[in-house]
Amino acid sequence: MGGVSAAADRGERVPKQDRSRATRQRLLEAAVACLAERGWAGSTVLVVAERAGVSRGAAQHHFPTREDLFTAAVEYVAEERSTALRALFPEGAAAGDRRAVVTALVDLYTGPLFRAALHLWVAASDEEQLRPRVTELEARVGRESHRIAVDLLGADESRPGVRESVQGLLDMARGLGLANLLTDDTARRERVVGQWAALLEGALGEAPG
Repeated sequence: MGGVSAAADRGERVPKQDRSRATRQRLLEAAVACLAERGWAGSTVLVVAERAGVSRGAAQHHFPTREDLFTAAVEYVAEERSTALRALFPEGAAAGDRRAVVTALVDLYTGPLFRAALHLWVAASDEEQLRPRVTELEARVGRESHRIAVDLLGADESRPGVRESVQGLLDMARGLGLANLLTDDTARRERVVGQWAALLEGALGEAPG
């Protein structure tokens, strides 16, 4: 009987774990959307819980504090976007595809993730308890973005100036993301992307085949 009871218990527990993971994911996605749309001041745990369709108690079970919720949310979506970016170029970039890679990298900084992250950065500048967590998060996301860029561009960082060229690309992409916050900057962004792709061809040399 004990074996049957244990098996039944496992059968009940697996769906519960699945529901818990689904609830957590809904909360993370709702938190990023709220942060992008409402900013830090308008994004409370209650607002996020309502958007996710769960109770405030369920939200606090997964994320005991507001800071836990929002730093986890931005990190979660950053990881999802990184995975999607790698999936676009599973074998890296051929020499003629570097413009496509530059475009994809710039796109990372022009969507709701960047807007949400920006609100989190601004809040962290005023909130002492939030600042170290956001600083550490930004460092990790920045390192991952740099690794992805190096891989996709086929960049050899042992060559002088290559690391700085890749970092300059990411800094430029962040600036284009800021410019896009207030107005649709698509036309200018496309011209800048084209120029940067051409500059990178000269700075990085031929991509591996």
